[in-house]
Amino acid sequence: MISKMAFVHPDAKLGKNVVVEPFAYISGDVVIGDECWIGPHAVIMNGARMGKGCKVYPGAVVAGEPQDLKFNGEYTTAEIGDYNTIRECATISRGTAAKGKTVIGSYNLIMAYSHVAHDCIVGDHCVLVNQVSLAGEVEVGNWAILGGHAAVHQFVRIGAHAMISGGSLVGKDVPPYVKAARNPLSFVGANFIGLRRRNFPTEKIAEIQEIFRILFQSGYGYGRACDIIEDQVPRSPERDEIISFVRQSKRGVIKPYNAALGDTEE
Repeated sequence: MISKMAFVHPDAKLGKNVVVEPFAYISGDVVIGDECWIGPHAVIMNGARMGKGCKVYPGAVVAGEPQDLKFNGEYTTAEIGDYNTIRECATISRGTAAKGKTVIGSYNLIMAYSHVAHDCIVGDHCVLVNQVSLAGEVEVGNWAILGGHAAVHQFVRIGAHAMISGGSLVGKDVPPYVKAARNPLSFVGANFIGLRRRNFPTEKIAEIQEIFRILFQSGYGYGRACDIIEDQVPRSPERDEIISFVRQSKRGVIKPYNAALGDTEE
């Protein structure tokens, strides 16, 4: 159902059973999949590619022009997967020439006033709590949760199943399965609660804990710690994922929390 009080460009491609509420705006170069709901005053701009079953709440803007001085009007897209929920006044920018597209997977919850900037890649089953801000070209792995008001620096990577405390300033990479908090943002443990909720076996959680003991608590540099993990921990997808993430880091990886120093301002 498309409200007569909504604007839908005649070139826009809408799937079956799409509902467009009054005062929504949909541009021409837009593809929206089946069973989507576009709420009142939501704005879907040129370059949006949305899968099925998504909900876009009032005031949200999908595929807005990048807030990047390098953007020169080049053709880019914002590609949204299936069954995403984009809450009130959230904004998702399309890409720039850097990557050409912003990509959001499926089954994500992007809460009110959150911002996903140009060329970001967000996986599946992620939660961006209210007012999370992702700068350009940030990568977020599957099942990651970012607490409210977290701000993520450009080019930072956040690994799968990571949990980041609300209000965090994220300036370095956060490996998979990590729980990160404090100021400056630090490793404070494995994301045990999240892993249990996702039915990780006790033995697998113990393996991840042992990897983090070597990586964050042994006193070795990260390169040497990765060598030791390869020697001492049997090969598994989780072990290799963590090692690969750390070794490929360009911005550097967060450090363990130093209780002796306490929380400090950067």
